[in-house]
Amino acid sequence: MEKSNESYLRWVHRFGRTGTTILIIYILMIPTIICAIYDIFPPISSVILGGIGVFALFIPIGIAEVLSYTPLLGSSCYLTFTTGNVLNLKLPCVINAMKIANVEPNTPEGDAISTVAVALSSILTILIIALGVILLVPLQPLLQTDSVQQATTYMLPALFGGLFLGFLGKGEGEYIVKRKSTAIILPVLLVSLAAKLGILKSGLEGVAIIVMLPITLLSARILWKKGVIEVEKRR
Repeated sequence: MEKSNESYLRWVHRFGRTGTTILIIYILMIPTIICAIYDIFPPISSVILGGIGVFALFIPIGIAEVLSYTPLLGSSCYLTFTTGNVLNLKLPCVINAMKIANVEPNTPEGDAISTVAVALSSILTILIIALGVILLVPLQPLLQTDSVQQATTYMLPALFGGLFLGFLGKGEGEYIVKRKSTAIILPVLLVSLAAKLGILKSGLEGVAIIVMLPITLLSARILWKKGVIEVEKRR
């Protein structure tokens, strides 16, 4: 079984790296070919000037996402990061799938479940987008009504509210974790204080996540050592 699992992981990582590399080349080649055909290459200085702000914002966020999501996503991280919609679609699908299947992250079972969840959510997203394109014109009068536009503003808060309530539960696969929500008290206080003092500003979200990750882990470990957070095997 272990040998089979190692063989599967080697194949997944090889396939994931190859696929990601091909996709990156494909994404970069499209604008390059268009610029070459129509001779509309922008000046290098404009690219650098326009890219500095984007890189400063998204590089910390990208690093933070990889560090924080990969332990949960497992080998499905390749498909997750290439298809996008990580926080508002892929991650909730993986979390709910693991809870329904009663499996844990960082296990062969959890890895398989997360891969299936991400793959199905990607396929379903494509189907929904295709359906939306077809029905966009017929449904346009309905979508432009005040009630529908007001309802759409609550979609993401409702999604993250559901995830937060799931976090408050005690179930963690084969284990029961008591008072695990106490681990986020210190990070929440630090983030609130940083925002109050003007240290945390818009555009620094990725940096804040990177800084808070080790603090949250350290807080959880200390509370576990002190007996505040208890981990028990599910009977």
